[in-house]
Amino acid sequence: MDLYGSHPMYMDLRNNVNGEAKAHVVLLLNSNGMDVFYNGDSLTYKVIGGVLDFYFFSGPTPLDVVDQYTSFIGRPAPMPYWSFGFHQCRWGYHNLSVIEDVVENYNKAKIPLDVIWNDDDHMDGKKDFTLNPVNYPRPNLLAFLDKIHGRGMKYIVIVDPGIGVNNTYGVYQRGIANDVFIKYEGKPYLAQVWPGAVNFPDFLNPKTVEWWGDEIRRFRELVPIDGLWIDMNEVSNFCSGLCTIPQGRICPTGTGPGWICCLDCKNITNTRWDDPPYKINASGIQAPIGYKTIATSAVHYNGVKEYDAHSLYGFSQSIATHKALQGLEGKRPFILSRSTFVGSGHYAAHWTGDNKGTWDDLRYSISTVLNFGLFGVPMVGADICGFYPAPTEELCNRWIEVGAFYPFSRDHANYYSPRQELYQWESVAESARNALGMRYKLLPYFYTLNYEAHTTGAPIARPLFFSFPTLTELHDVSTQFLVGTSVMVSPVLDQGKTEVKVLFPPGTWYNLFDMTQAIVTKDLHYLTLDAPLSVVNVHVYENTIIPMQRGGMISKEARTTPFTLVVTLPSGTNDIEAKGNLFLDDDELPEMKLGNGQSTYIDFHATASNGTMKLWSEVQESKFALDKGWFIEKVIVLGTNGTDGAFEINVDGQPIEDGSRVKYSTTEHKYIDSMDDEVDKRKSMMMEIHGLQLPLGKNFVMSWKM
Repeated sequence: MDLYGSHPMYMDLRNNVNGEAKAHVVLLLNSNGMDVFYNGDSLTYKVIGGVLDFYFFSGPTPLDVVDQYTSFIGRPAPMPYWSFGFHQCRWGYHNLSVIEDVVENYNKAKIPLDVIWNDDDHMDGKKDFTLNPVNYPRPNLLAFLDKIHGRGMKYIVIVDPGIGVNNTYGVYQRGIANDVFIKYEGKPYLAQVWPGAVNFPDFLNPKTVEWWGDEIRRFRELVPIDGLWIDMNEVSNFCSGLCTIPQGRICPTGTGPGWICCLDCKNITNTRWDDPPYKINASGIQAPIGYKTIATSAVHYNGVKEYDAHSLYGFSQSIATHKALQGLEGKRPFILSRSTFVGSGHYAAHWTGDNKGTWDDLRYSISTVLNFGLFGVPMVGADICGFYPAPTEELCNRWIEVGAFYPFSRDHANYYSPRQELYQWESVAESARNALGMRYKLLPYFYTLNYEAHTTGAPIARPLFFSFPTLTELHDVSTQFLVGTSVMVSPVLDQGKTEVKVLFPPGTWYNLFDMTQAIVTKDLHYLTLDAPLSVVNVHVYENTIIPMQRGGMISKEARTTPFTLVVTLPSGTNDIEAKGNLFLDDDELPEMKLGNGQSTYIDFHATASNGTMKLWSEVQESKFALDKGWFIEKVIVLGTNGTDGAFEINVDGQPIEDGSRVKYSTTEHKYIDSMDDEVDKRKSMMMEIHGLQLPLGKNFVMSWKM
């Protein structure tokens, strides 16, 4: 696939004769152009170069496979905590006052926001690492950043690989002096992107990596950015072939769309690199192989041809950008890349590119996000509400209800589209407060999944078959998805619908927005649920312990609030073995691990035997959590049959001193059209135990009679 990236791998999942699910992955580690044909029971690769370097990962479970795969290609990068907050971007924030208004309008609308982004609007003449002195004057921008940084917000800007050919532009001058650009017949290859005529840095050259790091350092001294967004890095070129700057006319003119080629260009077809004997289906239209990119006979460092290295461009730029950002302050970098290759997730997050504001693209976004989880790029999302054209109000409602549960959650829009920030429509603002409100309560859960992704490769958002691999009916479900092992998101994906048909795997499921609602099924079962415009159905599965916090308007504040543990029990059985976990650390540290004095890991367990329920924690490296003063204020137990009210609570082996402040309340569960006939015959309830002050950094044991 030659649009944004290349991941020549596939996962095969099938049940054997004993009904056991077996998964494996096959990777063809090859950066050349290829067509891959799926014929129902076989694959055919048609590859136009490189090495037939196949790797097999034997599983047998889907989680085993991604563990094995990412141990080979590189574990997913650790992400800072704030990156799991909500992001707002737009191409067309013409001046600083506009983004100041955006931030304040989110605040007024009581919609959470962590990160504000600039597309190329902040640049001087669309040139990388510059500031527009009129629209984004540096003193005003620094004052704005001081203000938002004081709140805990972050600021990210775009960088494109094309460096404007301009003898008064320092970035270009230093690039020429260091000989960092890709060559064609000994001269820097000329192309056209947003600033006009450009040369492309060759990130396979060690000198380019040094030069790039120095340019990022210079820019960061100009503007204290918190991350970088590397776009157009396939590479995208508005022209094709061998080009020169036209004499006697301005290119580009500065009017009309900037993506019309105005250089003088001629096709290159006289080499087998530019016109290979087998024509891959480039751009889905069998375009010439160098169409709207770098000519494939252009040359990188050490004589490597673009023909062989094309798919590595965004990957190599991600590595260079990661090295630069981490080297500046020793902090954990955040990089968002459009182009990816095998291993990109070790350095960068990804968004799915220029999607459309259509119901089809809302639906496609789920399968794309799930695929990137398999590729080892778990920090991924699509442009919420679509990049272009203008979304409808209804579509934007439904999109934020999905997008609030993408691992990477960002609203982004095209220059030529009307404004689509979430506060532009009151109905969308309500949906956003609802869905993002839940996301911000779940931030500790998302962040723990980030740790699991970094240590085991486990996707953050994953297909249902990851938790239920033997149910073959789930293998092709991409209208619902899981966050982690147990939180299932079942959104409305069709226009005009106020209900949604949800496929429930066997067991007990609880509505995360109204925990009194439960669904029990012995078999795989479709159920139609109400889904008014502001409602998204999110359910949590039995035998799970989810750590949540109170939420808030910004992750920095939400992170300081007390914790609640949500414990979900299977209905109608005493076979209870619930578990969950929580990872906490200083999210600015480049490494995400235990053993550095700046992290804590906790396992939670719940069991029942002889009429007694027991809930406890096992803490590894308690100091960080204790220093932060985090504590559990509430435990919510779903699917219990009640208690006599006598709670026995020990912390680090000692009974708590003031047990009288611990109170509880119960609410009977409402079973929604349950398929289990026995459900109506028993009383099952939600129990809230509050008044707790259990330090997260200490082992606790709670028990009570059921």
